[in-house]
Amino acid sequence: MAALRDVTASFSRGRLYTILGENGAGKSTLLRLIAGLATPSGGSVQVFGAPPRDALQRMGYMAHASMLYDEMTALENLQYFAGLYGISDDSRCSATLAAVGLDPKLERRVGEYSQGMRQRASLARAIVHDPEILLLDEPFSNLDTAASRDVVALLAKLKRSKTILVVTHQAALLEAVHDEVLALSQGKIATQGPAMSAFAKRSEAIGVRP
Repeated sequence: MAALRDVTASFSRGRLYTILGENGAGKSTLLRLIAGLATPSGGSVQVFGAPPRDALQRMGYMAHASMLYDEMTALENLQYFAGLYGISDDSRCSATLAAVGLDPKLERRVGEYSQGMRQRASLARAIVHDPEILLLDEPFSNLDTAASRDVVALLAKLKRSKTILVVTHQAALLEAVHDEVLALSQGKIATQGPAMSAFAKRSEAIGVRP
């Protein structure tokens, strides 16, 4: 059975999209396809007019798994991942940790972090290279109310220059900042709003077609 079927959507710069749906609806699969971590069995996915793997350096992806190294501190993790993108500026890593509410001077290893702290560090990993597209899968998991509000405020700031897709079961948190809602059901688009005419006014960053 296909995880996604007959899905056609486009996502534009400067907008934040909330992706909704029950478990198994295809939300995470959609993000993985855009991130180049899965290959469609049919149809096409384009990022900036090219296959996703041609745009990996321009994307940031936050999955359910933190993708962090438990034996390292958060700062060491960011220094490592930043290095993969050719970034050697330690001050940038420190500023990114501070932006998600973590102390860059904290010497505790990530393996000793609470789930909420790991979630923040995972978000920092996804944004340290200042990607143009940000794909977030349940970023509010394990965060308390105050931390969730901090992340929402950060996303509101980031979306000015990025395309942001957020898969979440906590859509109410994004009501004040999201621009479009895409609801999936059994691998298909159930609802999408506001009016699609809004896309015509902006350059398309991502396209998904059957």
